[in-house]
Amino acid sequence: MEKEKRVINYYVLCNKLKNVIRTGWKDRNVQKERLESVAEHIFWVQMLAIAMKSEYQYDIDIMKVILMIAIHELWETIIGDLTQFQISKEEKEKIEHEAVHNILKNLIDWEKIENLFLEFDEHKTKESLFAYQCDKLECDLQCKLYDEEGCVDLNKQDTNTSFKDPQVQELLKTGLSWSEMRIKFWQQRYPYDENFLAVSNYVLKHKI
Repeated sequence: MEKEKRVINYYVLCNKLKNVIRTGWKDRNVQKERLESVAEHIFWVQMLAIAMKSEYQYDIDIMKVILMIAIHELWETIIGDLTQFQISKEEKEKIEHEAVHNILKNLIDWEKIENLFLEFDEHKTKESLFAYQCDKLECDLQCKLYDEEGCVDLNKQDTNTSFKDPQVQELLKTGLSWSEMRIKFWQQRYPYDENFLAVSNYVLKHKI
């Protein structure tokens, strides 16, 4: 295949992410004319990474981080956006890896790019762990924005699979807002370091 054709094929495939809406917002019945797409999520995570690196002076290769984030949702061009409440972690990982390999296999640098994806997925290196935290924090920030805009009604969550989680049910009894509940829930599950936790807690206490 010609190089030009490979470039265009990859571009056109990635272009689909502009129209893949984040499943979590649909599951939570977020009422907004236009919900965040996967492509927008990727962009916001990259912008968040730049800000976190700037303000907390992490000793990381920020360009490597930006590249990891750029491809971390690549598999969604083929299979769409799946949440952890829809499919097991093991099955999700398997189909993600297969999809990414099939997407990249025709590029000359496919192995280098795929290794970045796998590194992100393991979040063991300092760059991948930083990128992973940015990915998760962006979700909380977008959640808070939707909440502040009045886009979510906790009484209209019949299709929200995450509401079945016992921990979520306990948090619902505390009277927290939707975004406050979500942020507290994920603070207990994400491997946030002190800086990411500080930003997360700031969002809990302030209107953004």
